Amino acid sequence: MATDSSDAGMAGIAVVIVAHDSGPLLARCMTHALADAACAELIVVDNASGDGSLAAARALRDTRIRIEAMGRNAGFAVACNRGAAISSAPWLLFLNPDALVARDTLSRLLQIAAADASLGLLGADVRDASGGREAAARRRDPTLARMLATQVARLSGSAAWAARGLELAPRDEPLSEVDAVSGALMLMPRALFDRIGGFDEGFFLHAEDLDLCRRVRAAGHRVAVANQLPVTHVQGSSSRARPWFVLWHKHRSLWRYFAKHDGVRAWTPRGLALWMLLLARLAALGLAGVVRRR
Repeated sequence: MATDSSDAGMAGIAVVIVAHDSGPLLARCMTHALADAACAELIVVDNASGDGSLAAARALRDTRIRIEAMGRNAGFAVACNRGAAISSAPWLLFLNPDALVARDTLSRLLQIAAADASLGLLGADVRDASGGREAAARRRDPTLARMLATQVARLSGSAAWAARGLELAPRDEPLSEVDAVSGALMLMPRALFDRIGGFDEGFFLHAEDLDLCRRVRAAGHRVAVANQLPVTHVQGSSSRARPWFVLWHKHRSLWRYFAKHDGVRAWTPRGLALWMLLLARLAALGLAGVVRRR
């Protein structure tokens, strides 16, 4: 059930969207979010887009909108922190510019999160454009063993290997507690975000969501997925335009994550094993991308 306008005003959400050559999806994403009464503010932090997408964003006439130009591609974490800093609503929702929410999704997420003080971060049932559930919506913390199991499962189709991997199967329940949710949509109280120091700006792109979820749990709060609230993740133009750039930073960030949380160092057996796994994964994903484009 959606909250009414007065409820949204008392406990509204600041929606933070980081844009970088996001194409026409950016304005669509904004329009969907603004349709929800719980959206008290909508902050677009632009990482030096050059595709004209901001023109359509600026054409949306709504007093809740603020567009902040970074002047450079500062990375996702830096831009999210900037968006949080210039907003004031008591709840923060970080939303990808290629994620489309339903008219009442924000209100329903807020209702769930506000009813349980133990919830520190709430995600949604993220689905691709064809309606398929995205594996990243429900994850365990990454370990070398889990990453290896996931790769073996993807190559072999083995359900047994998949069960040992990073990804958790959806469950038939309203709320599932997980280690990490998809960074495409994350709702959390501003007070907790500030207390744990926001996003780690050492992550340029990817793994910052894993890191944030881990620190929320370390602060004594739960991370969960609202299984009955689907969000469409279209997978926008930024990743397609610069696939190798995105792949490189994804794997670079995974290395930083392991170094930060698990003490992995380069010239150790574990470090060398991680390097080999990440390089193999980078090569496999890069090759798959080349094949798809042919």
